[in-house]
Amino acid sequence: MSQQSMDVSLPRTERRAMPRISGLWVLAALIAVMAVMPFFASSYMLLMLLPFFGYAIALLGFNLLFGTTGLLSFGHALFLGVGAYTASTLTSKFGVLSYEAILLVSMLVSALVAVIVGALCVRYTKIFFGMLTLAFGMLFHSFLFKFYSVTGGDQGMRVLRPLLLGIDFGGGKTSFLIGPFYYYVLALFAVLGAVMWRITESPFGLHLKAIRENANKAAYVGVQIFRMRLAAFVISAVYGGVGGTILAITTGLADPELAYWTHSGNLVFMAVLGGSGTFVGPVIGALAFVTLQDIVMTVTQYWRFVMGAVLVLLVIFLPQGISGAFKMLFSRQSGGK
Repeated sequence: MSQQSMDVSLPRTERRAMPRISGLWVLAALIAVMAVMPFFASSYMLLMLLPFFGYAIALLGFNLLFGTTGLLSFGHALFLGVGAYTASTLTSKFGVLSYEAILLVSMLVSALVAVIVGALCVRYTKIFFGMLTLAFGMLFHSFLFKFYSVTGGDQGMRVLRPLLLGIDFGGGKTSFLIGPFYYYVLALFAVLGAVMWRITESPFGLHLKAIRENANKAAYVGVQIFRMRLAAFVISAVYGGVGGTILAITTGLADPELAYWTHSGNLVFMAVLGGSGTFVGPVIGALAFVTLQDIVMTVTQYWRFVMGAVLVLLVIFLPQGISGAFKMLFSRQSGGK
């Protein structure tokens, strides 16, 4: 080996030795922080974090479709609505109060709807896929809005307080939400986060990444494109359904606006804000979005204008999102420059 080649290989060896922060460890650190929040955070802040858990779980599924598979859905709020209305129907009309049963039925209904919708949508890609998902989302919103006798129309449907592990926790609504329910959804977030990490690192996840990079080449080596895309769509819908149940129980209401196209836009905003190119990026985006929205809404009623300006600046100056910026900063500090 020549002296020149040795000089070139040495820096590469040093870079490999640098510590690498995995998305799973970042997720674990975030969960640990959330676990101690009830010891020093106010009730208001804990109530604000409950929607974060719902959005974070939904975005873990959304990013499997968007960041991993390369399919951008403009109608993913449909599944938040499916989860929320499943919870309201079970609790208000059928008297089912077990949250485990609500979760199971919501996941099954979301998967069933996703199989039907996804079978039509995943045949297309890019803007055609996005517009089809948007169309199905608007169809579902119109159904929720117009069929008043079934869905409550613009008034929505009430969601009763569920039982957690068969236990009826006493106290008021706030004490229930920031106590047992907070830790329950935190544990749910941890489990679903670990499952999603395993999915993305499995051969199935590698197939999805191959499809994202070049579907034709993936098909050439034997990857079943349609089946893989449909499976990713169904899994993402199940996560969306679970997130919808958390949002509905937090507010005590299943509202048609949960399935409106602007809500789908919020999911895209959160993914871009945190960085869809990383595993944990959309989760960070959900936390940043919920916090930023709360701050801006207390300052001005034109909070949508401010959020839109933030999105514009983000796309121009920070296209890789918050997690991408931290990743680049860490890389430079660790000697990557």
